[in-house]
Amino acid sequence: MFNKNDKKDIVKDHFIQYIQLLDIKQEEKPLVADKVKEEVVQDEIEVESEESLEDLQKQLDSMIGLDGVKQQVHSIINELKIDALRKSKGLKVSNTSKHLVFKGNPGTGKTTIARLLSKIYTELGILEKGQLVEVDRSEIVAGYVGQTALKTKEKIDEAMGGILFIDEAYTLAKGENDFGQEAIDTLLKAMEDHRDEFIVIVAGYDEPMESFLQSNPGLKSRFNEYIHFDDYSEEELFLIFGLLCEQNDFRMDFEAQDTLKSYLNELCNHKLDNFANGREMRNLFDKSKKAHSNRLASLNEISDKDLITFKKDDLLHAIEEMKLV
Repeated sequence: MFNKNDKKDIVKDHFIQYIQLLDIKQEEKPLVADKVKEEVVQDEIEVESEESLEDLQKQLDSMIGLDGVKQQVHSIINELKIDALRKSKGLKVSNTSKHLVFKGNPGTGKTTIARLLSKIYTELGILEKGQLVEVDRSEIVAGYVGQTALKTKEKIDEAMGGILFIDEAYTLAKGENDFGQEAIDTLLKAMEDHRDEFIVIVAGYDEPMESFLQSNPGLKSRFNEYIHFDDYSEEELFLIFGLLCEQNDFRMDFEAQDTLKSYLNELCNHKLDNFANGREMRNLFDKSKKAHSNRLASLNEISDKDLITFKKDDLLHAIEEMKLV
């Protein structure tokens, strides 16, 4: 648990320190919290296509947590840059697989990293277009023989020149008589026939993903880069909630912050199976905002400070609702 003087506190008196900690620029605005210009909440980040490789790497580095992920992505970038330099000098470059496996719990930034990689690969000349096509089982598996191959091929064609991101990919491998196997076979053939034309990223929980890759020799051989996404710590979850507040012109008073810290300590030490990391903070923020609105609606007079301040009771009501879900 944090102490009261933690430099991450985001009340007005400590907000400048908070922004410097995250290395995010702020723009002064009277009465309301300073707007955080860069969208760095993991499941919400938008990457502009005209941004340079340096800009994209800065976006990567500005994300909360994910230190191991950042290190691996930078390593991928370095290898691709050196390969390009070697090729320009007439040196041999091995044609290694660029398909990736993302393993980890929900809400840990897997989709955001996939979006960044699609832009990074385009900047490096690996991909022609750089679009990200996100799918799950329901979008590529049909209920009748032959239809699954057509649905899967449609999404593959859509992803040509970019990345096909398959979330909860392990759901495709349910057994020999399941139509998911037809999707896997279609995908493997496309990965072989269009080796340098698109990239596949499969994502999901750790153990199911390992079983999924072991279920088919062709799958295992085509993915040689694994990136693991750790759960966020309570400090990182606090920062994510704080950023959500700043992006929406809210702040917490000291008591609200202490309430949030206590909740996060309990949450991280007694995680449920459906723990959703960053999404958990998004849900908590939405419920806090609702509780804040209900509290203010009962007041005769509402000040500017009231409009932007989450209090202890707002967080307590939100936390109680979260526990009922």
